Amino acid sequence: MQVVAITGREQVELVQRPDPRASGRFAVVRIHVAPMCTEYKGFAAGARSAALGHEAAGEVVEVGRPGPLRPGDRVVVMPQAACGRCALCLSGDYIHCQQPPDLRRETGWEHGGGTYAQYVLRQDALLVPIPEGLPYQDAAMACCGLGPTCGALQRLGVSSADTVVIAGLGPVGLGGVIQAAARGARVLAIEGQPYRAALGLALGAEAVVDPADPAAALAELAARTGGLGADRGIDCSGSAVGQRLLIDAVRRRGEVAFIGEAGDLTLNVSRDLLRKGLTLHGCWHYNLATVPRLLRHIGRLGPQISRLITHTFPLAGVEAAFRLQLRGECGKVLLHPWAGAAAG
Repeated sequence: MQVVAITGREQVELVQRPDPRASGRFAVVRIHVAPMCTEYKGFAAGARSAALGHEAAGEVVEVGRPGPLRPGDRVVVMPQAACGRCALCLSGDYIHCQQPPDLRRETGWEHGGGTYAQYVLRQDALLVPIPEGLPYQDAAMACCGLGPTCGALQRLGVSSADTVVIAGLGPVGLGGVIQAAARGARVLAIEGQPYRAALGLALGAEAVVDPADPAAALAELAARTGGLGADRGIDCSGSAVGQRLLIDAVRRRGEVAFIGEAGDLTLNVSRDLLRKGLTLHGCWHYNLATVPRLLRHIGRLGPQISRLITHTFPLAGVEAAFRLQLRGECGKVLLHPWAGAAAG
């Protein structure tokens, strides 16, 4: 199979690896669509790897044990891996599992865990059936396109009575705009990249504020909320500037969910937590039991999903796709691993 490999700083190539085989609870999926996420950062930094990607949609071609999955099933490939036995896994919060399996030790295959490839090995419990009639590329948005903000909106209990501020309109934040607007919430956003700011407005944000001048941005958000602040905030920026602005923009007794991967953030316990009474949530992903419902919701979103997906590339075009992501002039970008390749 063909696999994308980062071989140096801003260097990427396609390499050949043996097709994986199913083993035990691990099934083989022929990937039809592989959404791109934050792997472009590794491309820019030269983080060498041939196990890229963590989300996909495709067709089961081989199973390792009898069960509900069969060859030919259309599935969403959920990210990460999990033991399947701990309390977190059994409750559906598998993403927080502290004892994930070792792919090589359990299956004997060193390659097959990444989704920037033509095939992937994944635990059968993390392969969710796609509803009939839902295209692969739309179903794939149940991973990082709409998944993380789905979990955050649930955690925050967002309704039509709320004003929500979303910091960072990368693909995850844009997915949050779509879902918050679908819940009837009033959506404000924080984003300085012109392409993504315009896309956020098209997807349902009432206004997008540029964070280049944080004081001016905070003043505008305050004016738009009558000086009280927003009810809920979701950080998808992964930047201390965006996170700080979000905390300041949310009202007293409000709630903030953090999704964007980031480093340190300075909080003043008295001012931010005690006096303001904020509740802070860490939202990495969402509960596995929610996936079928989210897939049905995606099926009803129709044109909004088409607007969120702005570019598609074959595997051979992955370098151009990475460079596009680095410019930020895109929404969700998809790879089609079999485009232009011989059938297999």
